Amino acid sequence: MDDETGIIGVVAERVKRERKAAGLSQEELAFEAGLDRTYISQVERGKRNVTVVVLARIAHALKTSPDRLLVPLRKNRV
Repeated sequence: MDDETGIIGVVAERVKRERKAAGLSQEELAFEAGLDRTYISQVERGKRNVTVVVLARIAHALKTSPDRLLVPLRKNRV
């Protein structure tokens, strides 16, 4: 998928990080968001360009806000 903005990768990284921090499996997150586990897997691998509605459902399941899933993670500088 062509994404010159990099936002799909940001969402992928943030969803995975937030899911793990919440102690949820992909299957549990999918259930809470009303989505299929394979869809969550595709989101986390940057293979899906989610809609705003789906982003909101994932954020709600992660007990966070959609905008938090759009902010890039800080990289440790060495």
